[in-house]
Amino acid sequence: MARYVIGDVQGCYAELMSLLNAMAFNPQNDQIYLVGDLVNRGPFSLETLRWASQSMGISTVLGNHDLHLLAVYAGVSQVKHGDTVQDILAAPDADALIGWLRQQPLLIDLGDVLLVHAGVSPNWSLEDAKNAASEVENALRGEGWKSFLSTMYGNQPASWDVAMPLADRLRFTVNCLTRMRFVTVDGSLQLKYKGERDHAPAGICPWFESKDRLPLPRRVVCGHWSALGLMLKEQVWSLDTGCVWGGALTGIDLDSGQLFQVAARYEYQALLD
Repeated sequence: MARYVIGDVQGCYAELMSLLNAMAFNPQNDQIYLVGDLVNRGPFSLETLRWASQSMGISTVLGNHDLHLLAVYAGVSQVKHGDTVQDILAAPDADALIGWLRQQPLLIDLGDVLLVHAGVSPNWSLEDAKNAASEVENALRGEGWKSFLSTMYGNQPASWDVAMPLADRLRFTVNCLTRMRFVTVDGSLQLKYKGERDHAPAGICPWFESKDRLPLPRRVVCGHWSALGLMLKEQVWSLDTGCVWGGALTGIDLDSGQLFQVAARYEYQALLD
């Protein structure tokens, strides 16, 4: 049995199928883990979501674009320029697809690997991260999920406090697990700058380079940061290689470290401008 992780697909369904073929993925024996952002900006979000929800051997965490789709469906956000989720919203099976999507976790603990979309707060222990993710997952799966999504947006609070109001805890958790790239010296979220690490303003650093980052007994495998590109550090693997921007779709065998990549067929976002 092989365990593969694939970076941000974002509707790049043709590249995804090519990558699975390169991996010789066998759904009877192998397992695919997706690090979120299944949909949006690429051309085939509907096909990607149908494949993920209906295929054997597929697990995923939620990314910020997946949450955006849920919020648009719930009527608490609007379709933006560059979005490619309209075909999902108009699909005859939209209700079933959205129902499946909001049941998916924000964090998967495999015992040796922790899967998230963006990262883990430097101030969180493993238990903190799992508890925080569980709170959001329960909110998404409950009857009040639309109400939760209506309060999800915003950059505050920037720091974690388990005693703060539930809505603030949920927003902070979403921002950490699905949006975070940089933090300040004390580990607080800095969500405005999204560019390359070498050009980052003074006083911030990538979340995984925080000096006070609490140790996690797991390697973190994530995506989200196409400007960072492929990064395979001992404790953090980042797999977003910007397929939707004309880069590549990347997958890796968790156990052997074997890397698989398929070049993007087009610079899809440029086609929408």
